[in-house]
Amino acid sequence: MSGRLVTFTGTLRLARLVLRRDRVRLPLWLLGMTAVTGGSAAGIEGLYPTEREQAAYVRSNAAGAVSRVFNGIVPEVGTGGIVIAETFTIVAVLAALMSVFTVVRHTRANEETGRAEMVGSAAVGRHAGLAAVLLVTAGAQLLLAFLLAGALAAAGLPVAGSLAAGAAIGAAGAVFAGVAAVTAQIAESARAASGVAAAVLGLAFLLRAAGDGLATPGEDMRVDSLWPSWLSPIGWAQRVRPYGGDDWWPLALHALLLAVLVRAAFALTDHRDVGTGMLPVRRGPAEAARGLLSPLGLAWRLQRGVLYGWAAGMLIVGLALGAVGDQAEEVLGGSDRLEEMMGRLAGGGDLVDVYFTAMMGLIAVIAAGYTVQALLRMRDEETGPLEAVLATAVSRPRWMLAHILCATFGTAVLLLVIGLGNGLAYAAAAGSLEKVPSLAGAAMVRLPATLALAGFVVAVIGLLPRLAVALSWAALGACLVIGQLGPILELPRPVMNISPFSHTPSLPSADLAVMPVAVLAGVALLLTAAGVMLFRRRDLAF
Repeated sequence: MSGRLVTFTGTLRLARLVLRRDRVRLPLWLLGMTAVTGGSAAGIEGLYPTEREQAAYVRSNAAGAVSRVFNGIVPEVGTGGIVIAETFTIVAVLAALMSVFTVVRHTRANEETGRAEMVGSAAVGRHAGLAAVLLVTAGAQLLLAFLLAGALAAAGLPVAGSLAAGAAIGAAGAVFAGVAAVTAQIAESARAASGVAAAVLGLAFLLRAAGDGLATPGEDMRVDSLWPSWLSPIGWAQRVRPYGGDDWWPLALHALLLAVLVRAAFALTDHRDVGTGMLPVRRGPAEAARGLLSPLGLAWRLQRGVLYGWAAGMLIVGLALGAVGDQAEEVLGGSDRLEEMMGRLAGGGDLVDVYFTAMMGLIAVIAAGYTVQALLRMRDEETGPLEAVLATAVSRPRWMLAHILCATFGTAVLLLVIGLGNGLAYAAAAGSLEKVPSLAGAAMVRLPATLALAGFVVAVIGLLPRLAVALSWAALGACLVIGQLGPILELPRPVMNISPFSHTPSLPSADLAVMPVAVLAGVALLLTAAGVMLFRRRDLAF
């Protein structure tokens, strides 16, 4: 027994180190999810104030398979049920991502940088590092559960249902800490470990979506999930049914799966060397391709896998949302306040155009996540193999511009995929190709705003490299919160103007305004140029 305890020596000290390193990241995650949940709850009560409008929302959700796929099933008629349908799935996915990124950062990433080997040379047990990050992540999920419950209760929702909602989301997020702990042992790199864990999360979402989307509404428009949702931790969390029964027992499934995953992760650490994975590393070709001799070719080789994954995801989302466009009047007509707010946000027009304008604005901000991720790859390279690249005839600006060009190209591809997906799916539902060009153009007009955000990321990398990751994701989160909650909470115009996406012309429901697009493009160019110049003058890995 004492021998087993020795393997956890130093766990509490390493937990303090994890908290010290993530003193900015974790609070941003927690406060962001709490703000989204609380703001949505406060806004939804204003959008659906009467029982008639709430019942209309429930009927629309039950009748629309696509709505159930993305939002889940409304647990009951009432403000609480609508809040769960609108926010539960997205916040649960964000909680899971917080766990994945935190665990991988302090396990596999530490091994790649040599930090784990240095720490392991002290009086530290073999399992201490993994135990420390799991302890911190579990604590963060517990804190998130209470923060979410407090935000929902502060919005006027029942306390019992609020506690159930917070606990369900926290439990789902904790399970994916266990998933990441396992993938960190079997994958050969931090990027691969995060990718495998994200794939498991995607599978969990799809299983939950299949269980909800394929279900058949009853005569009273009540919908019960099918068996695929029982294979998903997100489906289990949804089965808690906050505000619709508050069934706590599915949380036992989360606890059991987490225990199994954590036990497996510790077992795997006993059967591998530090810095290696359980899966064999695939051998590359004997000779490198000629394209890798240039910075642009190397940047494309590093970025293409991420772009392929994002493009596939955005195509699915674009097709799904486009298929609902033909039902825009039913979707928006359930609430007079919602219809008025969406019309104000989109600049008027018929409900179909208003719907696509709102959806396009949301998906464009989400797609900007690819842009941020692609540009932050430069920061990863800077702390890794960049010195070897710059030892050749490659200059810093040339290397940086190669990554910026790849990120810009990838962003344009994603927006085009979104627009074409919306247009083709709507054409299949409505029987007309008329809107395909306009929806493709509406997606592409969001490119300057995304590039303005990209310019901010490049400038931060050049000026404040240590804070680049936190500030970049915080900026994207701010754009998402402003875009989604700004109209609901009626934020002041100066606050709305912080987001570059607020200045994008509201296509397809409004006419194209050239001046805002030109200004956004100019801002993007200036910020990018400033970032490149600052990077050229500072020390590497500053």
